[in-house]
Amino acid sequence: MIMFKKFFYYALSITLCALLFTGCSDEPKEKLAPVTKAANFTDTYKAEDTWLVYWYLCGTDLETNYGSASTDLQELLEVKLPANVKVLIQTGGTNQWQNNVVNSGAVERYIYDASGLNRVESLEDADMGDVNTLADFIRYGAQIPADHRVFVFWDHGGGSAAGVCFDERTGNYLDLNDIRNAFTATHQPSADNPPFEMIGFDACLMATYDTVNTLDGLARFMTASEEVEPGLGWNYKGWVGALAENPAMGGAKLGQIICDTYFAACSEYDLEDTVTLSVVDFKQLPELRTAYEAFGLEALKLATQNPRNFFSNFGRGAVNAENYGGNTRRTGYTNMVDIVDLAKSNKAILPKTSDRLINAVDSAVVYRINGAYRDKGGGLSSFYSYSGDEQSLVNYLNQDAAPLPQKLLYYYLIYGEIPEEAKAFVEQAEIPEMPAPTTPPAQRQELFQVSQLEDFPVQMDKDGNAFVQLNAEQMELLSSVHCQLVYMSLEDDIILYLGSDTDINADWDSGTFTDNFRGVWPMLDGHPVYVEITEENEKYNLYAIPIKLNGVVCNLLVAYVYEDKAYYILGARKGIDNHGMSDRDLIKLRAGDEITTIHYGMTISGDDEDFTQVEVDTFTIGEKPEIKDEPLGDGSYGYAFEFMTPTDDSALSNFILFTVNNGEITTNVDVQ
Repeated sequence: MIMFKKFFYYALSITLCALLFTGCSDEPKEKLAPVTKAANFTDTYKAEDTWLVYWYLCGTDLETNYGSASTDLQELLEVKLPANVKVLIQTGGTNQWQNNVVNSGAVERYIYDASGLNRVESLEDADMGDVNTLADFIRYGAQIPADHRVFVFWDHGGGSAAGVCFDERTGNYLDLNDIRNAFTATHQPSADNPPFEMIGFDACLMATYDTVNTLDGLARFMTASEEVEPGLGWNYKGWVGALAENPAMGGAKLGQIICDTYFAACSEYDLEDTVTLSVVDFKQLPELRTAYEAFGLEALKLATQNPRNFFSNFGRGAVNAENYGGNTRRTGYTNMVDIVDLAKSNKAILPKTSDRLINAVDSAVVYRINGAYRDKGGGLSSFYSYSGDEQSLVNYLNQDAAPLPQKLLYYYLIYGEIPEEAKAFVEQAEIPEMPAPTTPPAQRQELFQVSQLEDFPVQMDKDGNAFVQLNAEQMELLSSVHCQLVYMSLEDDIILYLGSDTDINADWDSGTFTDNFRGVWPMLDGHPVYVEITEENEKYNLYAIPIKLNGVVCNLLVAYVYEDKAYYILGARKGIDNHGMSDRDLIKLRAGDEITTIHYGMTISGDDEDFTQVEVDTFTIGEKPEIKDEPLGDGSYGYAFEFMTPTDDSALSNFILFTVNNGEITTNVDVQ
């Protein structure tokens, strides 16, 4: 069956595209504004009080490759400290220090105080990702008298299931259990008199509920980021300098200054658009814990009643909620989502507990900054299994601070059941003390048999638009529906994968999904690119585009702003490694950079079983590289609907064949 889309429809798309071109400058007319939670913190202590800042400086590849730890150390050394403020530093975890002070191949301890930087110990090399190394450092610091203590972790971070401080020599890292065990080996937790004024993470993705719960009784405040941090990290001259000038401040004020100076430094290097940083008050943890566990228990009860219906709807909320680090097949998965946005997205199905959780997070997060493209976050994230990966789930299940209802909820999602011993309490009002499951069942049950939607038939409406019609049972399998686009050439014997998007007309109430193909696709300086959507909301979409930047494989991060009708290039970053740790270095494109576009392709005539990576175009960019929706040009394009389950399995509909010829789009829905 072949029909023509109305010619004016294509002409309109070309007109819109021309309008788009006028809006693709380096900056919007009025740049999207960051979000800051207002606060006015007064001094808490006496000006003569003594402070000790512990700095666990695990240099890893950030130091070996970029000298990032050395840069922050130099920032610190620009601060003139008074006699009552000291910084205790432990260095290690990297192959090569990029300065002439710190020795590689050893763990060293330094004191920076009013007299300058002094090495106090040079130890045998040790694993900075080992709990004992951390515990020894905490024990050493406890011997130094101080009225107030601050502890800062510096390195990569990976969120609730991954932890922090990846030692590049050993491949080990500290999980949340390690962190608590290391602190409690020396310090007795106390909600009323915690040993630390603040514990902070100059690392990615560590502003999580589970991190806060891990540190219960150990600190008054926590400062950390929900999102990936850029390589420059915190501004040590700014926040340590402020503490030096005013030792009377408390942890809330110090956290605010860390946030503000961090954001100012990121803005100076045009890196502020996706940054986050939060200050959490541990006095609010009891209510936060109660609210979050109640939210999980309400979800778990509904899941046991009708699992496919619940998880598909809950998954749609998670897909639409602000999440961090990418969470796609090409970028990798952190499995971290903002708690507030997850609750807001699921208020319709979790009406009893969502508002309480939203309010509890708002009370606990006393200060935060959010970049323009991270404007929906409430300041704390939580684990959500976007990947459906068993190992990530097992890592999460093993964390003592993760709440039991959430553990059981995601266990149920992945394994299709909950342990027998857990079933009795699901209907109870209270959450009993019981061990969480940490091992998979003997045989995994699949809740979402999406294979039944493979090669799903595509229909055509009277206007020549292709669509699929799903029934209620089929809808219960899905958390999202994407469109997939490929270029096909018999002459070149190739099928070239152009990417995925949510640019379809989706009616979730009726189960009708209609194509929105307009014969255009995003192009970087005129070169077609593979795109993968990483987030969609009412103001903008975020995309990842795989490229080689000067020979290094990474993802170009791009925002599309609806109001501006324009794309903005945020920078390039490597993906997430096998440990769940994201690369921190966000690289801005510069004139003269060499770009190679990366697609995924297969031959038409061969027996390829899957797409393989293909390098397509190599070119040098100028002063103002830009991405625009441009006409794809004459040729044949295959278009399919991709049906995504909450466990990241998927199936494709039959392919639609779009043939573009001299501005006219012909549709053939009979392609298999």
